[in-house]
Amino acid sequence: MSSWWGTAWVEALEALSIDPARLARGRAYQQDGHVVSVHVTPGRIIAYVQGSRPRPYRTELRMHTLSEDAWNQFLDEAASQPGHMAALLDKDMPHSLVDAAAEAGVALLPSRGDLLPSCSCPDSGRPCKHAAALCYETAALLDKDPFVLLLMRGKTEHALLDELGHRNAAHAARETPPAAPTPGIPAREALAERFLPPLPPPLQVPPHPGSPPAYPTAPAGVDALALDHLATDAAARAHTLLTTGHDPVAALTTWQDAVRRAAARPTAGLTASTRALYRDLAAATGRTPTDLARAVVAWRQGGVVGLSVLETEWDPPAGPFDRARPALAAAGYPRFQPSRNHLTIPGGSMQLRFGPDHRWYAYESDPGRNDWWPRGDPKADAVSALHRD
Repeated sequence: MSSWWGTAWVEALEALSIDPARLARGRAYQQDGHVVSVHVTPGRIIAYVQGSRPRPYRTELRMHTLSEDAWNQFLDEAASQPGHMAALLDKDMPHSLVDAAAEAGVALLPSRGDLLPSCSCPDSGRPCKHAAALCYETAALLDKDPFVLLLMRGKTEHALLDELGHRNAAHAARETPPAAPTPGIPAREALAERFLPPLPPPLQVPPHPGSPPAYPTAPAGVDALALDHLATDAAARAHTLLTTGHDPVAALTTWQDAVRRAAARPTAGLTASTRALYRDLAAATGRTPTDLARAVVAWRQGGVVGLSVLETEWDPPAGPFDRARPALAAAGYPRFQPSRNHLTIPGGSMQLRFGPDHRWYAYESDPGRNDWWPRGDPKADAVSALHRD
C-alpha cells in the first residue's frame, strides 16, 4: 500500500483474521486480478471474486456508518483548518485531520470488529480468502481515492464537499468584518426619476417543448446527434419546470440521470451514435456498457423504482411477499426459493423481485447462468407479473 490510510485498512483486516494463510491467498487473488465488478455504497462494498470454481463468488464487506452527530463533528473539524479542506480536494487524507476527528470520538479508519465480511462460498473462515481479496482490493482503491473510505462511512464525495463548502463559507463570514455601507439612493427613487415603464407580461408557456433548433455543421469530434439529444432533453426539462414548477431530474444521482438519458434513446437497431452514447455514459459513471444496458431495461420497466429493484436487495415486511409462493404454486409454477426480496426457481430461468412500491418485477435469465434481466411491466401480484403481455 502506498498511502498510510490504505495501510491502516490492511492492518484492520489482519487484526480481524486468525488465519494468515487465508490472508495470503486473498492477497494473491487480488494481485492476480480475481476481484471484479466492485461496487461501493454507504456502509458496504460488493464485488465478485473468481475462486477455484467456474462461477465467481458474490463477496460483501460491511462497515459501520457514522451517525449524523459524528459527521457534523468531522465536518466542523475539517472546515476549521483550510489545509484540511485543501488536502481533501487533492484526494489526500491528512493524518492530522484523522487524529483530530479521533480525539473528538469520530473513528474514520476501521478498528477491530468494524469490518463485517460475508461471501457466497462454502468457506466458514472469517474472513474467507475471497473476502480477504476484496479487502485488499479496497485498500488499493483507498490508495487512489480516500473518498472511498468516507463513502463506506456513509457520505458521498458530492455531499461531503457540498457540506464542507457551506461550513467553510460560514466560517469565512464569521472571520470577515462587515463591509462599510456603500453610499447611494434607494432603488425606488432611482426608478421613479427615470420613469421606467413596467415590464411586459411573461410569454405563455407553449403546449409542448417543440423541436430543438437546426444546428450548423458540428466541428470535428462533436457528435451532432448527441448534441441534438442533449438539447431535446434540456427543452423537455425546462418545459416541465415552467408548467409544474418541478424539475424531474433534480433529485436524481449522476448514475440515475445517465440511465434516464440512455433510456430516452431508441435501442431497436442501435445506431453508431447510440452505441457511442452508451459507451460514453458508462465510462463517465464507472460502469460497463452491459451494466448500462441492463439498467436501461430496468428504468423502462419502472423508472427510479425499477432501477432500485435491479440494484438493491431489501427485506420486505410480512404480508404480500409471504403470500406470493402459495399463489404461484396454486397457479402451477415450480417451487420458488426466497432470498430477501427475491423469489427464484432454483436452476431455472424465472425470478420475481418485490419492489419497495409493493409491486412484483419479473426477471429472466438463461438457465444456470445467474444473469438476470428485467422483462415485462411490474404487477400488483406475483402470478400476473410472470404472464407475458
